[in-house]
Amino acid sequence: MKNIAVIGAGTMGNGIAHTFAQFGFKVNLIDINDDALKSGLNTILKNLDRQLAKDKISEADKTKTLSNISSFTNIEEGVKQTDLVIEAATENLDLKLEIFKQLDTFCSSETILATNTSSISITQIAAITNRADKVIGMHFMNPVPIMPLVEVIRGYNTSNSVCQTIMELSKTLGKTPVEVNDYPGFVANRILMPMLNEAIETLYNGVAGVTEIDTVMKLGMAHPMGPLQLADFIGLDVCLSILNVMYTGFKNPKYAPCPLLVNMVNAGKLGVKSGEGFYDYSEGKKAEKISKQFS
Repeated sequence: MKNIAVIGAGTMGNGIAHTFAQFGFKVNLIDINDDALKSGLNTILKNLDRQLAKDKISEADKTKTLSNISSFTNIEEGVKQTDLVIEAATENLDLKLEIFKQLDTFCSSETILATNTSSISITQIAAITNRADKVIGMHFMNPVPIMPLVEVIRGYNTSNSVCQTIMELSKTLGKTPVEVNDYPGFVANRILMPMLNEAIETLYNGVAGVTEIDTVMKLGMAHPMGPLQLADFIGLDVCLSILNVMYTGFKNPKYAPCPLLVNMVNAGKLGVKSGEGFYDYSEGKKAEKISKQFS
């Protein structure tokens, strides 16, 4: 397996492309939005420069990594002669189903189709294709070049051989793959999102403020980042989407998103990406200033 295509040049997509390219794979980075594609490639360059400055890679490594990446705005052209396609588009079911319909048509019958979804059913995505045995989840963590985990999600019909191939492939990237089954939220977000939601509920109910909640979890539970800061970093819209997937999938009220989270997303306060969430990022991406709504 040498030729990889990545659909989507956003945060996760460019990180996945960067990682594969750095480990010697030929990568086609695909995004129908040319500006998004340019931005994604620029992010890869900046992250390589950061690695170079920290002596994590050499100048030759940087040059080789960049030479391994080709960019495309046409999906059909970008997925030709690929062994694996990883979809990393927006966390939207209808969009993912449309992409996988196209991939099933454009790709060789032997190509494995993976999705980086953090919560959407692999089985449902696979059902739109004629190769359900070759559809699998590869849930990378952000930032992809640094975080060691890959959550490998088996759909109902994913074959043993495809699962084993993806497990071994993940190891060649220096990652630790963990195999899980296909249920809403998988493992990572089934555990993480209720915790983040409960932190938001704790704020909503006036138990404590933003700083106090995050400080308790950092100092008391040794979390590197408080839950409200982490929610801002992930994106409050993404958190809401994942909680809604789990609430719909399990029909259990414990997964119901906090009204405060819903209101913040409706108001466009999405966290780091929008410049404000629980913290104010207007002067930088560090969570040092509490949003005026909560100060």
